[in-house]
Amino acid sequence: MPRPQRSLEPNRYKFKESFVSLKYVPRFFREIKKVNPGLFYINVLCRLINAILPVLMLWVGKLIIDEVVLQIAADVKDLDRLWTLVASEFALAVLSDLLSRGISLSDALLGDQYSIDTSVKIIRKTSEVNLDELEDSEFYDKLERARQQTTGRVGLMSNVLTQAEDIIVIVSLLAGVVAFEPWLIILLVVSIIPTMINEVKFSGTSYSLARSWTQERRELDYLRYAGASDVTAKEVKLFGLSDYLAYRFKGLSDQYYHQSKKLAKQRAGWGSFFNVIGTSAYYGAYVLVIFRTVLGAFTLGDLTFLSGSFNRLRQKLQGFFTRFTMITETALYLQDYFEFLDLSYHAPESEGAKPLPKEIKAGFEFRNVGFKYPKSDKWVVRNINFKLRAGEKLAFVGENGAGKTTLIKLLLQFYEPTEGEILLDGVPIKQYNRTAYQKYFGVIFQDFVKFELTLRENIAMGEITGIADQDRIEGAAQKSLADQVVKDLPFGYDQQLGKRFKQGKDLSGGQWQKIAIARAYMKDAEVLILDEPTSALDARAETEAFDRFIKLTEGKTAVIISHRFSTVRIADRIMVLKDGAVLEIGTHEELMQNNKLYSELFNLQAAGYK
Repeated sequence: MPRPQRSLEPNRYKFKESFVSLKYVPRFFREIKKVNPGLFYINVLCRLINAILPVLMLWVGKLIIDEVVLQIAADVKDLDRLWTLVASEFALAVLSDLLSRGISLSDALLGDQYSIDTSVKIIRKTSEVNLDELEDSEFYDKLERARQQTTGRVGLMSNVLTQAEDIIVIVSLLAGVVAFEPWLIILLVVSIIPTMINEVKFSGTSYSLARSWTQERRELDYLRYAGASDVTAKEVKLFGLSDYLAYRFKGLSDQYYHQSKKLAKQRAGWGSFFNVIGTSAYYGAYVLVIFRTVLGAFTLGDLTFLSGSFNRLRQKLQGFFTRFTMITETALYLQDYFEFLDLSYHAPESEGAKPLPKEIKAGFEFRNVGFKYPKSDKWVVRNINFKLRAGEKLAFVGENGAGKTTLIKLLLQFYEPTEGEILLDGVPIKQYNRTAYQKYFGVIFQDFVKFELTLRENIAMGEITGIADQDRIEGAAQKSLADQVVKDLPFGYDQQLGKRFKQGKDLSGGQWQKIAIARAYMKDAEVLILDEPTSALDARAETEAFDRFIKLTEGKTAVIISHRFSTVRIADRIMVLKDGAVLEIGTHEELMQNNKLYSELFNLQAAGYK
């Protein structure tokens, strides 16, 4: 069955829409200044000084030529003034070079610092987003656009400052030209109008193409990963997927290439046409200046100054309008970045939130809880009613898709219930500060993250503030049996894990799970949640891990999800879920007497071991 296709033609952004995006530039510069105020002001000062040098150098050049002509005609040569002028021009040239280098250096340093700052803000903003929003493809499109053009934002800073610098240069050169020959301004305007038309015509085209391809670029990134990753390598080799993935990647990439080539050819063609018109106007002005010089209205120095000034003016004005288009187009990416930062999510409230109980007394209660994903009509769970008592070990069991992990995510406030409510000691959990509430829990999910960092960091992820507490890390490892893994590693707790980096060592699934369980012990939380935490362990290791867990969490509240009934039977109570609803709940003995789903699944699994 062919994949659904959508139109990949870019929606052309009009110049007016691009122009509106400039409202974000002042905020952009406030952020840059905040990153490094001293360096920012040094950059601005260097640009201000550098802006007046072009007209000074042209004027000194004019005086040198006039002085040379004067000395040629003089009977007695006096070269003192000439050498003074040459030395002055040399000094100005050296100063211009030093200032340009200073500007480039400060641009690069400010750009690097701002790039770091924006990446940090994107990471922190993403942490505010609810899990259901993170799982939305539209959110990922917004995130991708916010990440885009990080280096482009650095270029935007340089372009805007250069634009301000060039305004000073243009004004000073215009003053010089007008003083000699006002009529040249008309020809100057004629020479730059074609450039203006070309830039307005193609304003926003690159951004339009990039925006319309946000989803496809994410797909291309995934295809690169799937085709060239150690994680996917076994399946790619075993099933011979390399050619298929390469074909998919090339097909999508070629579509983007053809769209980009089409726009590039149009822009280059019209640019060449308009440039011929502009160049003709420039040489018309040049002919006028030469003609006036021959008639004696101008000196050779004036000719040099006017031709140089006019040429500089034309270049600066063309650059000004070209750069202005680049700024408006890059500002569209800036708009995406700030709009992402300004997105309003259900962030934890600190003011007015009720204080969490220092000790859980009654426990948790689900009252008529139901949940379905946004834009979906299908209920994942519904009419859920049960209590998790303080100090109780409650196990969730059920077939895949029954809603076990969804209930955990609702309990953790990763999701908000679509209907009903969840209470802690009689208070709806949404009335507590979410960040403080989530610190109550130590959780290990089945799909826990294998951080390719050191073993010490992997354990400390459970409570990162304790990363320097060696006794605490070793204690957590001992509780989870991860200390057995440490013994086999050459660098112990400082061993780099994973194969991505030098001297990294990969672990078996069971070893990774022991380290992940250590994170839960590292936190020493009020409530522990284990979602299939031992699926990669053998039966003996799993039994030992759960026996230790029960002993080590005595008096603590815990939720356990496991497919192995030999382990969940040690829980105080077991809740059986089917099709997003609670089918039965009770002790192992009570459920075995019910002769419903639990006893059926238990007996089926037990028979498999005979």
